[in-house]
Amino acid sequence: QVQLVESGGGLVQAGGSLRLSCAASGSGFSIDAMGWYRQAPGKQRELVAIIGSGGSTNYIDSVKGRFSISRDGAKNTVYLQMNSLNPEDTAVYYCNTKATIRGRRYDYWGQGTQVTVSS
Repeated sequence: QVQLVESGGGLVQAGGSLRLSCAASGSGFSIDAMGWYRQAPGKQRELVAIIGSGGSTNYIDSVKGRFSISRDGAKNTVYLQMNSLNPEDTAVYYCNTKATIRGRRYDYWGQGTQVTVSS
């Protein structure tokens, strides 16, 4: 019922910036929260940032002050502005949506977009 399409990944040098986008489409659902996760080679997936339906945000400590998550409710799109990137930010970034459909909670995932930061 929900599909997520990501864009915005790429290769940048340390100190550079990228802006990720994730658009949700479908019907018969309500979005409870949207967020971004990332997974680096050989490591577990980790939460980067989330934004709730009321606009509250949370970030993993390592990105606080550098990343900013925002949401466009009219477009069902979530963004992740990433500034001051460093090599440890290199990972595949996945958009995640927590949605309620027919009274049940589901997780939906985007296809992933590669972010590579060179030194």
